[in-house]
Amino acid sequence: MKVQQISIFIENIPGRLAEATKVLGDAGVNIRALSLADTSDFGVLRLIVDKNDLAKQVLAEHDFTVSKTDVVAVEVPDRPAGLADILQELDAAGITVEYLYAFVERLGDNAVIIFRFDNVDGAVKTLRDKGIKILPGESVYNL
Repeated sequence: MKVQQISIFIENIPGRLAEATKVLGDAGVNIRALSLADTSDFGVLRLIVDKNDLAKQVLAEHDFTVSKTDVVAVEVPDRPAGLADILQELDAAGITVEYLYAFVERLGDNAVIIFRFDNVDGAVKTLRDKGIKILPGESVYNL
């Protein structure tokens, strides 16, 4: 039930972000979701892509520092307090959300949000026990 995320460390220089996305595009890798966080010197581009191994390989070949991380894709009811309800369940189980970001596409009546937890396995168990739908990687890579 885990999804692999690609993280790329990108220097804050003109054209570096464009270069990373071009490398992926030229290799036929489709970006399904993304998040970019930055500091004054560098950024971290987090991606869900359809071809993880290929993405990591071509980025490394072009001198990008890249890693894979396990994250969880959760269906969140698209209504007021939909996210708050899930976060309360995780909080009650002592699970910390390190970061999250949303897909641009909905899945039926629900939003899809990518979570990074301090305890991925504990989060998956908590969410399952509460009947909250977790999407498998194969479904997420093809959204």
